[in-house]
Amino acid sequence: MDTSANPCENFFQYACGTWNKIHIIPEDRSSISTFEVLADQQQVILKGVLEEPINDLDNQATIKAKMFYKSCIDIPQIRKVGAGRLKNVLKSLGGWPVIEPNWSPPNISIEELIGTLRGVYGEPVLIELYVGADDKNSSIHILQIDQFPLALPSRDYYLKASSENDLKAYHKYMTQTAILMGANATTANEELNDVLQLEIQLVNATLPEADRHDTSAIYRKITLTELQAEVPQLNWTLFLQTALGNSVHLKPDEQLVSYAMPYLIEMGKILVKTDTRTIHNYVMWRLVMSIMNHMIDDFQKERVEFRKILLGIQTERVRWSQCVDWTNKKLGMAVGALFIRDNFNQNSKDTALEMIHTIREAFNELLAENHWMDDETRAVAKEKADTMNERIGYPEILTDAKELEKEFVNLTIVPDNFMENVLSILKWESEKNMQLLRQPVDKEKWTTEPAVVNAFYNPNKNDIVFPAGILQPLFYSQHFPKSLNYGGIGVVIGHEITHGFDDKGRQFDKDGNMMQWWNNVTIEAFRERTQCIIDQYSKYKIDEVGMYMNGRMTQGENIADNGGLKQAFRAYKKWVQRHGPEQRLPGLNLTHDQLFFLNYAQIWCGSMRPEDALTKIRSSVHSPGSIRVLGPLSNSKDFAEAYKCELGSPMNPVEKCSVW
Repeated sequence: MDTSANPCENFFQYACGTWNKIHIIPEDRSSISTFEVLADQQQVILKGVLEEPINDLDNQATIKAKMFYKSCIDIPQIRKVGAGRLKNVLKSLGGWPVIEPNWSPPNISIEELIGTLRGVYGEPVLIELYVGADDKNSSIHILQIDQFPLALPSRDYYLKASSENDLKAYHKYMTQTAILMGANATTANEELNDVLQLEIQLVNATLPEADRHDTSAIYRKITLTELQAEVPQLNWTLFLQTALGNSVHLKPDEQLVSYAMPYLIEMGKILVKTDTRTIHNYVMWRLVMSIMNHMIDDFQKERVEFRKILLGIQTERVRWSQCVDWTNKKLGMAVGALFIRDNFNQNSKDTALEMIHTIREAFNELLAENHWMDDETRAVAKEKADTMNERIGYPEILTDAKELEKEFVNLTIVPDNFMENVLSILKWESEKNMQLLRQPVDKEKWTTEPAVVNAFYNPNKNDIVFPAGILQPLFYSQHFPKSLNYGGIGVVIGHEITHGFDDKGRQFDKDGNMMQWWNNVTIEAFRERTQCIIDQYSKYKIDEVGMYMNGRMTQGENIADNGGLKQAFRAYKKWVQRHGPEQRLPGLNLTHDQLFFLNYAQIWCGSMRPEDALTKIRSSVHSPGSIRVLGPLSNSKDFAEAYKCELGSPMNPVEKCSVW
């Protein structure tokens, strides 16, 4: 804490001033925060379990995780393979024109090429494609298409004059990578500039993320025949069937969900007027760029140069840390099984459940008190909150070796070839996803690895998920006073519950289906209150870059922060009513109400580089940590009371916003 700061002037400075001073941003990061420090500590634990020799407690799943990790840190072996394996992949796909001396268009069509990239290498180029629960019928899986994922963090990097340096760095990264793969240095620069211009045109056709929050406005169910008629420039059946592979067959009247019709129509027009060489160059570059993360030595040097300019990161992270990360992301359930053996306290599951029930009770009370909702909608909202499923710690499958092995049965991991393993995993993940087509949705299944410091709300399942990784201090400890636990994990629980009722979540009913269950008057009242939050957050200036927040882009998370804080505080007060007041902590001149808000704020301690601040403003749905403290606390009457802040002081403004 910085106790010299006035808590009623700037509570973030008061709660985190000293933390931020003594935590310098490491050279291999673009920011540092409480979350990242916790994630780092967890990484060390995961490193420990992944490096343990294979033993009798292991099953086929955990053995694969250990083997993948081991192949990842085997630098001599990775050097030996070099770029050879990647070059073979490119050749098998008709070649990357820029590195082929006499390239001529191969006999593989663009549809087959992007279909193979998605189906075999998990790389969505030009079109995002996956199988997922249908928003309007969440019990069944359906093909879904969307605008393509960008190579840079957001549209602004391509389209704003202020990002000229970032674009130059991106073009240079592309060119240098191609030269390392054997391209001609004199022609590569110009040739890849055509690629960049194509990408800029495609980006121009996309819709900004802030305009995509209203899922019901961009959702469109369409048959394959209709899609073919509206975007005739691509053979959609060929593309989709190639991506799906042989195990699933498309029906002629297959239904899909599209979230990006205007983009797809525009993309069709762009492709027709672009020459084949440029298209192939671009498509192959996106595969190369994604594989580059796993390459070392000269390739890594180029990546570091690029990230220096884009993110302000000075060096690459240590190898073991990257390897832990990849193993946990790709084989998360197997890693989770190793993690929970010694690092998860079963009691915390019961405590979390008890807290969830108290916080849900608080939500329902606040629901009953809110005057802007009609009674009918309120009753349905209560029902939605009451039917939310809670998932805590980890799924049962982790303790059942046979079931866990089934998850990874089709994945082959070899002991001594990292690039081979990376390619195997990409194919395995992709096939696993495509095979879900038309299958019923298993609403009990976890989609989150347990060893992460995070929490989630899934609108299609109406469930809230608190993985084992977040059930630790600062968020939670069985030895903490309840005031700290409610200000920590309690607010996180309230935050996730509120997501069911934010600008996006409110469009889904208790069964996870998108439908309008609010009447128009209530929707209007909700929009008005949301507008207050949008306006409030748009006035926050981020000092690192002298720019203002995008209140529209971050509205859902801001609504959840404000609602979660209010519910958790009320739930804490309920706990005190039932169990009596807690003893004061020795040596601290703070009440437990004050400690509640202090712990909430300290979860968000952290600082970021200017480059990272810019990326967050442009592409993140979350406000930066400091704003997540100042925004909700300045809307909270409970906070102003606890810290005796005068009405009209910065942390207790006269005008406050409240949605939930």
